[in-house]
Amino acid sequence: MTPADPTLHRMAATTLLAPFTGPNAPSWLCEAIADGLGGVCLFAINGNVADTEQLSTLSTTLSSYGQPVIAIDEEGGDVTRLAHATGSPYPGNAALGAIDDTELTRAVHRSLGAELDVVGINLNLAPSGDVNTATDNPVIGTRSFGSDARLVSRHTGAAVRGLQEAGVAACVKHFPGHGATRQDSHHELPTIDISMDMLTGRELAPFRAAVTEGAQAIMTAHVRVPVLTGTAPATLSPAALEGLLRERMGYDGLVVSDALEMQAISDTVGIREGVVRSLLAGADLLCLGAVQGPDVLRATTQAIVDAVRSGRLRAGRLEEAASRVRRLHAWRATAGRAEFDGAIGLTAARQAVLVTGEPAPLREPLVVEIETPNSMASGSLPWGVAAWIPGADAARVEPSRCTPHGRTRRSWRWGCRPGSPRAPPTSPRTGRRR
Repeated sequence: MTPADPTLHRMAATTLLAPFTGPNAPSWLCEAIADGLGGVCLFAINGNVADTEQLSTLSTTLSSYGQPVIAIDEEGGDVTRLAHATGSPYPGNAALGAIDDTELTRAVHRSLGAELDVVGINLNLAPSGDVNTATDNPVIGTRSFGSDARLVSRHTGAAVRGLQEAGVAACVKHFPGHGATRQDSHHELPTIDISMDMLTGRELAPFRAAVTEGAQAIMTAHVRVPVLTGTAPATLSPAALEGLLRERMGYDGLVVSDALEMQAISDTVGIREGVVRSLLAGADLLCLGAVQGPDVLRATTQAIVDAVRSGRLRAGRLEEAASRVRRLHAWRATAGRAEFDGAIGLTAARQAVLVTGEPAPLREPLVVEIETPNSMASGSLPWGVAAWIPGADAARVEPSRCTPHGRTRRSWRWGCRPGSPRAPPTSPRTGRRR
């Protein structure tokens, strides 16, 4: 391919994952997909997700202009786009890790994947494979399966298996690990200052499990690990992506960048430079973020084209990245499908509850929701469990903090009236029984 090749612009566009606003595809986005845009990322805050019918129509429209990746962050628990109005019907990773039943984790993610598949979403930016060792981590927390690398590895593999059994590609994040950070990369560039042995034995373990399980995609972290990346974040580090992930760990799947509008990138090198450096480092599909419009899409596409024409970015590297994006569609064409399981979310949620003492029976089901600090990843969301218990009331409270014997503790209660099993309610999202 020569610098003047007319396919250069199309190949550059294929490496980009763009956002948009509203429930319908704007004309500029449809034109971009027809011109080779790699895909779109759906966000509830952008008004992209209303209900199942709308989302299915949107996906069909987008796919009529090409073969776009249609991506979403649907982790369950605190991070949900499909159920942003009611709260996710699936418990988050922390609850699944506490139960520690990998078959249950697999079943939850298989059902979640089935819901995504039916509305045309082909890439789920989940699960989080981060080992959450920093108890005050402002952005991972309960999105992680836990603080033990072996447990997180088991459940990361199970989640990947479940999603991909439903025909939805899993994207394990945030490589090489975001669990030991005390800063939020939405706002700044975090540093994880640990030894290479610690990184290999702890942070990388879940990603090795993901590679073994055949994860179709892995997402990079905007995290600096001095022993590996020097002063650069992993997203922009050839040592992290080409040297470690590709060469040492043997991964040949799709590498997706975290959102380049996050301040760890946008406030340091900027989005235009970020897309070029991400490709140079070894990323394939570059997520622009949630609020970037057509002007940024055009500017970043042109930045990639200019980098190839100047000789800074090898045409072969761009071809490789675009090929991996297209390969995702070939995988999906041969992937299996799974059935939605209307009971699995509540089944898992019940197992995650630890009851101590002898709570008095309640006259009506009651769910007590805990008010917790919001992060950029989760925002303010209702809990989903009350919607699936017929007749339940919900109360949202802030947990009291006390310090018996000099230790900080939080306590709360959850109760549900005992009785014979009843039919689960109908899902407001799918119209199917939960």
